[in-house]
Amino acid sequence: MNALLRSPRTVDLLLVAVALVWGTSYGVVKGALLIYPVLGLLALRFGITFVVLSPALRGLLHANWRERFGVFGVGLLLLGIFLAETFGVSLTNASNAAFLISLCVVLTPLVEWAWLRRAPRAVEWMAAAVSLLGAFLLTGGHFAASPGDLLVLVAALLRALTSCAAKRVMKSGTVPPLTMTAVQAAVVSCGCAVLALTVAPEQWQPLPHWHAHAAFWGSVLYLVAGCTLFAFFVQNYAVARSSPTRVALLMGSEPVFGALFACVWLGERLTLSAWLGGLLIVAASLLALRHEPRVVVPAAVEA
Repeated sequence: MNALLRSPRTVDLLLVAVALVWGTSYGVVKGALLIYPVLGLLALRFGITFVVLSPALRGLLHANWRERFGVFGVGLLLLGIFLAETFGVSLTNASNAAFLISLCVVLTPLVEWAWLRRAPRAVEWMAAAVSLLGAFLLTGGHFAASPGDLLVLVAALLRALTSCAAKRVMKSGTVPPLTMTAVQAAVVSCGCAVLALTVAPEQWQPLPHWHAHAAFWGSVLYLVAGCTLFAFFVQNYAVARSSPTRVALLMGSEPVFGALFACVWLGERLTLSAWLGGLLIVAASLLALRHEPRVVVPAAVEA
């Protein structure tokens, strides 16, 4: 099993599976927010995740203070991502959010260049230009994006920063991916709970009764099991063994899955221009991925 997980092809397939799961999450979150507010939903989702993963915190025993501080910092970045992304989804449509978040594919190589000193190649600059054209078409050919769209773009930038930060923290192999995921879940859950209890008390409400809101609890279980436990473990595992840019490129199909799910699940409709823009964003990801060298960085610690 360990040999299978170390296979670059297996990691690539798992990242595509994450793209599928995360693509569906926008529609699921959109439906759940009709029942429960943003901060409460995030605190619930990541609180359950932390309880499940809490035994993995023992991985911090072998980390030095710099690594522990770095893991906590990655958790704060993730908190920022979900605040921007979830509030953004509540203010825009799910398909737009799925397309716009994919701009992290463009932003990740730029952040990796500035922070980790790996310069983007010519094909990555080309992919960036195609993605920007796609985003322009997605917004209807003008720059008057909605507040929700702008929040999702902030989340895309924070995603790029988080991938590079996680790569830096796990470079030595001391911090296992499951430990990273457990700390991220704790920071997001506690951060949202504190914000709800202090500055936004209307966001802290009694939990919906499972008898009257079975669909809501089904959504929460899906978000915990698929979109958090599975997805964040795979992402952290892959970042430890590859480059943040390659991980971002492999998940570039996320907006396609997101738009298709939003159309089927929520009945959303996209204009021809929006579809073309979204497909250009995905095409840019595939273009860069086709020419991305397959370099796998071995990790010293298994999850």
